[in-house]
Amino acid sequence: MSSELLPVVVAAALAFVPVTWRVTRHVATLVHEAGHALVAVATGRRLNGIRLHSDTSGLTVSTGRSTGPGMIATAAAGYPAPSAVGLAVLLLVEHDRATWALWAAVALLAAMVLFIRNGFGLLVLVVAGGATALLTSRADGTAQVLALQVFGWFLLLAGPRTSLDLWGHRRRSRSRTSDADLLARLTHLPAAVWNVLFVAVSLAALAQAARVTDLVGW
Repeated sequence: MSSELLPVVVAAALAFVPVTWRVTRHVATLVHEAGHALVAVATGRRLNGIRLHSDTSGLTVSTGRSTGPGMIATAAAGYPAPSAVGLAVLLLVEHDRATWALWAAVALLAAMVLFIRNGFGLLVLVVAGGATALLTSRADGTAQVLALQVFGWFLLLAGPRTSLDLWGHRRRSRSRTSDADLLARLTHLPAAVWNVLFVAVSLAALAQAARVTDLVGW
């Protein structure tokens, strides 16, 4: 197996093998909620708290205007966040900036600790932070690059998977509390349209990652 394919294969196992996905999905949820939180702060909203639950769901609460561009951007940021972060990680690795990616992760996790509002969420952050700190301080450059490549590809594969899971969840459940449903109420575009946009954005990021890493010849 080529060195380019190895991280993709490992990431695919983490994202699509059911027994591993039950654990690794917490990482995707963490990044999803971080996306909501970062955009909320960037658009001038007040971040009140973040919760991560053992069923792999999460909740980010912010205050500000209940309508308008800031609220729409905050609601829309969650599902694209894993794909965006995954692509950013791979781009940093491709440009020999693996250390930047690691320290950015440390800074983000440290900031999120201030806003976690439940015990399970804190546990997820402690585990993620501990793994990142060990990788930063103890692993050599080759191991760091490989771990970041796996992480980046995992998030890029988790993006479309979670977006497609949302579609299935909305068909099975009468609850209309998902990000897509909230966006439908804010914008009057159907939730299905937002769900399709989430899938499209995640697939576009995946294609771009394949291109910039020379995984495909186009």
